[in-house]
This record gives sequence, structure tokens and C-alpha cells, in this order.
Amino acid sequence: MHYIDLIILFSTLAFIVIYGYYHSRGSKNVSDYLKGGNEARWWTIGLSVMATQASAITFLSTPGQAFHSGMGFVQFYIGVPIAMIVICMVFIPIYHRLKVYTAYEYLETRFDLKTRTLTALLFLVQRGLAAGITIFAPSIVLSAVLGWDLFTLNILIGILVIIYTVSGGTKAVSVTQKQQMAIIFTGMFIAFFLVLKYLPEEVTFTKALDIAGASGRMEILDFSFDFENRYTIWSGLIGGTFLALSYFGTDQSQVQRYLSAKSLKQSQMGLIFNGLLKVPMQFFILLVGIMVFVFYQYNPSPLNFNPVSTQVIENSAYQEEYHELQEELNQLQLKKAEKSTAFVALSNTQEIDIAKAELNELQEQEFQLREEASVLIKQADETIQTNDKDYVFIHFILNHLPIGLIGLLLAVILSAAMSSTASELNSLASTTVIDLYKRNVKSEKSDQHYLNASRVFTLIWGIFAIIIACTANLFDNLIQLVNIIGSIFYGNVLGIFLLAFFVKYVKSNATFIAAIITQVIVIIGWWNDWMPYLWLNLFGCALVMGIAMILQLFDKK
Repeated sequence: MHYIDLIILFSTLAFIVIYGYYHSRGSKNVSDYLKGGNEARWWTIGLSVMATQASAITFLSTPGQAFHSGMGFVQFYIGVPIAMIVICMVFIPIYHRLKVYTAYEYLETRFDLKTRTLTALLFLVQRGLAAGITIFAPSIVLSAVLGWDLFTLNILIGILVIIYTVSGGTKAVSVTQKQQMAIIFTGMFIAFFLVLKYLPEEVTFTKALDIAGASGRMEILDFSFDFENRYTIWSGLIGGTFLALSYFGTDQSQVQRYLSAKSLKQSQMGLIFNGLLKVPMQFFILLVGIMVFVFYQYNPSPLNFNPVSTQVIENSAYQEEYHELQEELNQLQLKKAEKSTAFVALSNTQEIDIAKAELNELQEQEFQLREEASVLIKQADETIQTNDKDYVFIHFILNHLPIGLIGLLLAVILSAAMSSTASELNSLASTTVIDLYKRNVKSEKSDQHYLNASRVFTLIWGIFAIIIACTANLFDNLIQLVNIIGSIFYGNVLGIFLLAFFVKYVKSNATFIAAIITQVIVIIGWWNDWMPYLWLNLFGCALVMGIAMILQLFDKK
């Protein structure tokens, strides 16, 4: 990588850390540290909520998802605006009225200490693992494409986040996330317009969409009732709504963002802002992936975008076979470019249909070549992950963007990793201090004591996240587990909160027992692949509520 790109990359990261430390240092009490002194405005809340969810995986995987499968993934987010409205009407007013630091404080008021503690522990388990994966996922990709040491990258990202999060708490997270989102949006817009610029002159934006549509990449909404299909309008509206309700309404990493607002109205406006912008943002990121797909209809592409796969195959007995497949792909690429150019010039409907069929046939041939290449890679090394979705966009960045912009786009990826990790560490510390440590300390302690404890626990969780990231390569497919981990726990937690809000006759013992039973069943169900993970949110929520209501009917008390 060129030294100019390195300067831009590290200057951007240094600016974020120094800016966050300078503008949030000197928290005077726990309220300042955990709730930012309740000074945040609605736009800060909205951007902070968005930055917390938009991890580096969003900007690495989503364009690759569109490249391979098209725009259908946007259905995953259709339930977000619905969930935002429900949370603004139900969740936020209760949290603000009780002036809580964490979402789980309310559960002790409604149920008892053991239910509060159990729910807090469920959050700590899933979010603690997710914090490590949030660091590990971009590290493994950047390590592969840049040749940097994976261990060093994990520690670099972790330490940068710890510096300003430990010093400034919630305010540091919110302040830096505004800068990070500005960098992210700038970088993605530049990448989008550069891809368009790199297309042939006769291929306008609308014609590029036509080419993508001819290859089946513009099928946005799927109204089928195929339960095996992970992304449909129904899974997005139902499963996606419950996932968003769980995540934005009960996950402390998100709740803490809007609890730092100046008022109830500012919190609600911030979430509505996020709800209105979230789907268009994801649509745009997918659209970047679509434009990269069209770009590679006219330009050579590797059989597998993961450079580690190429290294493995080049040092194996399958090198010659792989080269033959690559040459076939190159020849196929020339045919695709020729057919795509002819396609955009057509106006007759019948000719367009024939051209679409020809493009689809070429696309199927390319798919077969890539599948054959994956088989060879697996034969060369069974441990190599042949799913290359996460490497498509960064391959384009490193091989086709000009000097300077490469550094900026890498800064986008690392900024996203830092913003998500900072929110997670901040929320993990607040839950540990407020729901576990402070609630179980019998002697009176000063506010300064709990402020110091918050900083210590932030540091501890930061070290824990780095350790998870550094040992993550001992396991398989962790990048795919980011959303799955949340779905395993979120439905259960959401069900507990819905019982607390709406089913007043259900008491603490029934809820506590139902939550334990539900978590065991959901984990068993996920392990045995009973259903697509998105539906686990609805299943867990309905299950804990149903079991709790039945148990309460048999409770004579």
C-alpha cells in the first residue's frame, strides 16, 4: 500500500481518538460518564444509534452480499421503522420516567432482582462475544488483503477504542461517532461515484441497473412464503421487526445511546431519524455492491476474491487446473462485456428478453467456474473459507481506487469497527456497574467510587474483547455469527420486557423460570437448525411469554 494511503489512514484514526479524548475528558460523576450528562441532541442520538449498529462488517459484507445475491438483503431492515415507532411510544417513556441508567433496572421495579440480574447476564454474554467479533471480523479481512499481522490488527483496533472510551465514557462514544459517520458516508459516496466513472461511457447509471437486473440482481422484494428463504418481505416485516425491537429497545448498547439525550423528545426524534435513514443507508450500500457487480461485467475478476485462497492454490498441486479455470473466466468476461454493451443499446422488447437470457446463461457459467474453483481450494486446504463475499468490496478498493482514496476507504472500515466496539464496551461497563456491582454492594460507596469502577470495567471488557478477537481464529465462520449471536438471545430478552410492559398478572418467578427454559430451547433449536436465525427472535419472544403466562396460571400465589 502506498505511503500516502498509510498517512491518510493513520491520520484519520488518530484524529478520531484525539478528538474523542479531548472533547469528553474529565467526567465528574457516574451520570456524566454513563449518560453523557444528558446533553446529546437528537441528531447526535440518531447518528450514534446508527453507528453502533453499522459495524465494519456492514461495509465489508453488504456490498459483497449484493454482488453475489442482489438487493434482496435490504428486506432484512424493513422492520426497523416499525420497531422505532413502537420503541418511541412504549419503551423510551418508561425509561425516561424512571430515570434509569440501564434498561434492566426497570425489570427489578416490575419483577425482582433475580430477573433483572438474569436479563443483564444474557446481555453481557452475547454482547461480550459480539464485541470481540466486531474487532475480529474486519481484522481478518484486512489482514488477508494487506498482509498485516492479524494479532497486531486486533490489538490496534482494541487499544484505539479503549483510549477514548475509558477516558470519556458515553460522551466520548457519541462525540466520536458523529465524526466516524461523516467519514463513512464520505467514503461510501466517493466509492459509488468512482465505480460509475469507471464504467464505459455508454453505460449510464440507469443502464447499469438494467444490466444488474438482467442478471437477477435487482429483485428487491420477495413475497413468497418459502420458510427456507432467509430474506423475504415476511421475514423482514415479522422477524426483522422483532429483531429490531429487541436490539434497539432492550440491548444496552443501543438504549444507552438514547438515554444520554437532553429530553424524552430528543430521544424519540433521534430514534425516528435513525428509522427513516437506516433503510435508505442499507439500500445505498447494497447499491454500491450492485455497481461493483456491473463494473466486473466489463473488467477481469479473480475466481475467488479472498487473496489467501489464491496463495494456497498457487502453492499446491492444483495450481495448473486453477489457472485453466481462471483463463476460462477471463474469456467469459470478454463475452459478458460484449453482451452487456449490446444489451444497453437495445430497445426492442423481444431482443431485450433474448439478451437477458444470454446474460443469465453467461452468469450461470461464471457461477459454475467459481464453484469448481472453490472445490479446488478446499482440496488444497480444507480449512480455507471459500465464501468470499467479505472480500469483494475491499478487492475493488485496493485494486481500482486511486492513491489516497484507498487510505480513506480503509479508514471507513476501521472507523466502523471502532464505533461499534466503543458502544459495546461502554454498554458492557454500565450494565456491569449498575446492574451487578452497585446493586450487590452492601456498603455505601461514593459517586467517585462508581465512576472509577465504570472506567475499570470498561478497560476490563476492552481487554476481554481483544482476547476474544485474538482467539477467534480457533473457531469457524465467526463473521456469519454476528447477527446469529444476537438472535439467539434477543427474542428471550424482548419477551421478558413485553411481559413487564403489557402482561401485568405475570409475576417474577414465572418470568424467571420461563426465561431459563426458553434460552435452553432456543439454543437447542439453533444448534439443530430448526429455522432461519431471523425467526428465532419471534420464536424466543413468543415462547418466553407463553411459558410465563402458563406457569403463572398454575401459581396459586
